[in-house]
Amino acid sequence: MRNAFLAAIAACCTILFWAMVQAPESMAQSDRLHTLHRSDQPIASAITEFAPSQAVLAGTVTYGMTDEDLPMQGYLARPADSVEPSPAIIVIHEWWGLNENIETMTRRLAGEGYTALAIDLYNGAVAEAPNQARALVGTVQNNLEAARANIRQAYAYLDETQQAPKIASLGWCFGGTWSLNTALLFPDDLDAAVIYYGGGITTDPEQLATLEMPIIGFFGGEDTNPTPETVAEFERVLKDLDKSVEVHLYEGAGHAFANPSGTRYVAAAALDAWEKTLEFLAAHL
Repeated sequence: MRNAFLAAIAACCTILFWAMVQAPESMAQSDRLHTLHRSDQPIASAITEFAPSQAVLAGTVTYGMTDEDLPMQGYLARPADSVEPSPAIIVIHEWWGLNENIETMTRRLAGEGYTALAIDLYNGAVAEAPNQARALVGTVQNNLEAARANIRQAYAYLDETQQAPKIASLGWCFGGTWSLNTALLFPDDLDAAVIYYGGGITTDPEQLATLEMPIIGFFGGEDTNPTPETVAEFERVLKDLDKSVEVHLYEGAGHAFANPSGTRYVAAAALDAWEKTLEFLAAHL
């Protein structure tokens, strides 16, 4: 009787253990991000205060309309002295939203000679705490078509209004996933895609087979969303499909390592990733 009781306890513990191990993969993306960021805050950092390499013009623009006839507003930055239309980048915010950090990074891209449009998938909302961010990510997850429509209109705005000769996507965290999603929306038209630790990246060969643009990705070796194993599978599938892909995995860095306004910033990894980002964009835009 005692042995049977102990065996039953052991079986229950085994089931509980595997449930805990497998839980992150079955969680909604909003919950996985909340697990990673639960002790994080989007704290302003002096490192974001820099002078662009050239003068830029920046401000709020309307780049589309929602189904409810409400304006889609984003943050546009472009070189001040540019005469001809510049190559453009769809900039996609982290799970915190289109905050001051994203505006700073958008101006930084403009300072490198690009027309950069930071889109807003949260329709004006910005999170200041993890629970708020989780709710906002969940809202997007529950209406994916609205997010896709948002990105389609951003692409059209850069293509038609800004007359960009080439267009790329770039995003961090939640936005890293949506940078890849942008590539999947425009598999033949997007000219390049930059992914910073996009936890929701797909490794499905059927989806990735459609992509025609070069892709670069930056990931943390200590990240769990995505894990290094998922990153390796993502790279392997793309290479097996003979796609142009470049993946960088930084040991000692976790999720959000490139966010200077958060508490997870890893300077060496972030600076190296930024240099490689600029080299990649220069080569393909």
